[in-house]
Amino acid sequence: QVQLVESGGGLVQPGGSLRLTCATSGFTFSRYVMWWVRQAPGKGLDWVSRLGNLGGPPHYADTVKGRFTVSRDNAKNTLYLQMDSLEPADTAVYYCAKGCANYTDGYRCNSMGQGTQVSVSS
Repeated sequence: QVQLVESGGGLVQPGGSLRLTCATSGFTFSRYVMWWVRQAPGKGLDWVSRLGNLGGPPHYADTVKGRFTVSRDNAKNTLYLQMDSLEPADTAVYYCAKGCANYTDGYRCNSMGQGTQVSVSS
């Protein structure tokens, strides 16, 4: 079955960096657009970044553009998110996902991992 396993979260000071990793299995990773989404305390799911399967450019939410970098290694079935210049507003549970869309009540994804907590605080 589809499995998405995130790792790399933690507690970091403002201005710091983290690198998230998503190891996947159970589907043909190279064929899918992959997403990073996040859920802040008390809020709904929000998209962070997505990266296509055909070599196109990555896409970022305005809130993270210029600070976060998404990448993928199709040979390893793995998705990454390099997060630099972290801000307290980036505090959330981060999920690796596929099959996401924005509905009237927020983003929903067909498959998501268990998430990894990112906390940015001094």
